[in-house]
Amino acid sequence: MNPEYMREALDLARKGRGLTSPNPMVGAVLVRDGEVVGRGFHTYAGLWHAEAAALAEAGARARGATLYINLEPCAHRGRTPPCASALIEAGVARVAAPIEDPNPLVAGGGFRMLREAGIEVEIATEFAAEAAKLNEPFLHFMKTGRPLVTLKAAMTLDGRISAPDDNQGWITSERARAHVQQLRHDSDAILTGIGTVLADDCRLTDRTGLARCRPLLRIVMDSRLRLPLDSKMATDAAGNVVAVATSAASLERRKALEARGIRVLVFDGPGGRADLQSVAEWVGRERCLSLTIEAGSKVNWTALESGLVDRVFFYYGPKILGGLEALPLAGGIGRRRRSDAIRVHGVTIHQIPPDEFAVEGYVDVHRDH
Repeated sequence: MNPEYMREALDLARKGRGLTSPNPMVGAVLVRDGEVVGRGFHTYAGLWHAEAAALAEAGARARGATLYINLEPCAHRGRTPPCASALIEAGVARVAAPIEDPNPLVAGGGFRMLREAGIEVEIATEFAAEAAKLNEPFLHFMKTGRPLVTLKAAMTLDGRISAPDDNQGWITSERARAHVQQLRHDSDAILTGIGTVLADDCRLTDRTGLARCRPLLRIVMDSRLRLPLDSKMATDAAGNVVAVATSAASLERRKALEARGIRVLVFDGPGGRADLQSVAEWVGRERCLSLTIEAGSKVNWTALESGLVDRVFFYYGPKILGGLEALPLAGGIGRRRRSDAIRVHGVTIHQIPPDEFAVEGYVDVHRDH
């Protein structure tokens, strides 16, 4: 296997960022006699899978070629015929791929079909971690049926997200905020609490300017439906804003929000609040692969304490607020003993020059109290 071609397949797959959900990002490179004869990558709107696009470009030159691809070719009929069948019919001789597709409709079936047809299959294990990270939300969704939930926050070096008196201005720089926008672009849905909306009148939109195959779904935890009708989020709602209430919310308010194109869901949870776990399950039923939480101290703690959060992405600005009144990342009762702290593993530090950084990590699956 030539690693140069597998890297090109991964780079092609990345062209599908924001354009493939609920499908994975896939890039394909067909090589014959040391020459690339076909390339392709998947977008949901484009219908064709990456393999089919590469085969179409290669034509008869696909016979005897090697396919480099970042994910196992599909073996089932969806909106298109099985790609494994197309590769067999085209006479492809070898397939190199780093990981299996965990979709229960595939799950090794593509590789098996290829081998049974006499096609050599090589598992490019040295690219497995990179390929899995690229399609992390898809792989997680296929294994769990839940969206990959990321808790994102911007905070000072002493872990404060809000000052007690005046929160004008930003904690982090424009460069760090551009990084956040890329996170939003990679997400299918974003969630906040009504307190954040009332304090900041935020839009929670994807401002990268990059194309998306589906609009960013904006969700507000709003037990009593206090979302102002003249708020930025309400005024530019176009079927992409959801308010999550409890059964105690006013029917009149519900009708007023729905008249503005805002969808209202009712999920009763503990303590008279809307239930976060039910929201995440609903997001999964909508086939949203990823959910980012950008909220205040209370919602952040509820998400962490409930075991909902899979990944954290914390941005640190080079500032210190101090005091006992500035709000921490996560409020609530917290954990009362150090030994009970919520643990994070697989930590990566992302440098944001000159003086900022972000911490990415995964919440430990052993969430014992």
